[in-house]
Amino acid sequence: MSYSPHRAFIAPARPTAELPRLVLGILGVEFLFGMAIGGLAQVLDLTGVGAENFFYGDTPIGMLTELLSFGLLGALVAAAARAQHNRGFFTLTGPPLTALRHLKISFIAVLALMLVLELLPPYWSADDIATNRPFLLWAAMMPLTLLALLIQTGSEELFYRGYIQQQLAARVKSPLVWLVVPNLIFAAHHLGNGATTTESAQYFIWAFFFGLAASDLTARTGTLGAAIGFHLANNVFAFALFSEEGAPGSGLALLLFHADGMNLLPPLENAPVLTGVLLTELMGLFLMWLAVRIALRR
Repeated sequence: MSYSPHRAFIAPARPTAELPRLVLGILGVEFLFGMAIGGLAQVLDLTGVGAENFFYGDTPIGMLTELLSFGLLGALVAAAARAQHNRGFFTLTGPPLTALRHLKISFIAVLALMLVLELLPPYWSADDIATNRPFLLWAAMMPLTLLALLIQTGSEELFYRGYIQQQLAARVKSPLVWLVVPNLIFAAHHLGNGATTTESAQYFIWAFFFGLAASDLTARTGTLGAAIGFHLANNVFAFALFSEEGAPGSGLALLLFHADGMNLLPPLENAPVLTGVLLTELMGLFLMWLAVRIALRR
């Protein structure tokens, strides 16, 4: 595998690659972000928006607020890099113009692939649609939706594939460490997404491999751009196009399906973790990663 661009990407992290600095930085970001989100929830309750809508994301304003709140994460990561490692913001992203080019290419490649796959069988029926948002209203909101999703995905990539991956790679040469550890942390934050233990385990597995693909793209390109575009396209599809009626994160979706029409994960507590659906989802991740690789020719 060609990870030579990664050497230049992690170069700014080398002078302060001590693990205690990184651990303190991670803990500080996690603690302060949790405190900030808790404070924001209290403010939303006082203003009438409601913390429940914020955490559940089933209304447009609730979902937008939730996504935009990740800007706090990005700001905290930048502050930790400065305080713990004396590093500027763009040392975390790689060269900004190159990162932007990679972002565009990756975003277009993944979104195009996902739309093509959506046109392939098995086809969903119009009867599966519970409701749809007025198209003109949805389209008018799309610039703000894209901005909010960019802030959310960009901040997560800055933390996991930027800060943590960079600092680990500057300290430990083995890809088994700097590819795996950041994405175990990333996947752990998705454990609460499932309604059962089985669903949570499936989310964990999917998120780990998603993060692994993003880390690989970062190492191959030497910027965060490809990983952000990869992440952004996935989240546009998941949050802005299709969702389940009344489900968490459904507040901005154009088409809302009946719950039984989007029941992709087994609801039973004792259901097997490795199902055909999960393996299909992982194959989809592989195709997304491959589409970016082909588009970037790296």
